[in-house]
Amino acid sequence: MSLTLGAVLVVAAALGVVWWLTRPPALPTIPHQYLATVQSAAKTCPELSVPMLAAQLDAESHWNPRADSGQAQGIAQFHPSTWAEWGKDYTGGGKADVWNPADAIPAQGAYMCHLFKEVKGIPGDPTRLVLAAYNAGPGAVLKARGIPQIPETQNYVNRIEALIPKYTQTYAKQISASPSPE
Repeated sequence: MSLTLGAVLVVAAALGVVWWLTRPPALPTIPHQYLATVQSAAKTCPELSVPMLAAQLDAESHWNPRADSGQAQGIAQFHPSTWAEWGKDYTGGGKADVWNPADAIPAQGAYMCHLFKEVKGIPGDPTRLVLAAYNAGPGAVLKARGIPQIPETQNYVNRIEALIPKYTQTYAKQISASPSPE
């Protein structure tokens, strides 16, 4: 009897391990503390969406407001020269702060809307072109008349495109589970 029980426990444990190792990865979600800020930034222009900005922030910094690549800073990974032009004091704290998501995320939205205007008329998917422009700079996209042949930029665009449907799915659950901001 105890041998049978032991065998059942071993099989159950093995099935549990197999399930754990083969389960689908958890879908990404917008951290609660940034949800309202991303929602607000997505209203900057009609081309933006909450899932697109969320996927971009995930790809840029994994939602880390202290991210620093050595060339770009903050949750939205602004290059200092881009921040100098697009950074704005959205919080009313007296200073545009790249390290403050409440300043950086709205600046990301404003800059993305600007990039949509910059790439207008270039053949290709506008969202892909704008993401490439955010990563490589609008000059590189304009010069290439499309997504530049830069592996880092191509991978960046593809990564965000793969994340957008995941954030679309989880965002729908997030907004149905929480009251919408006024």
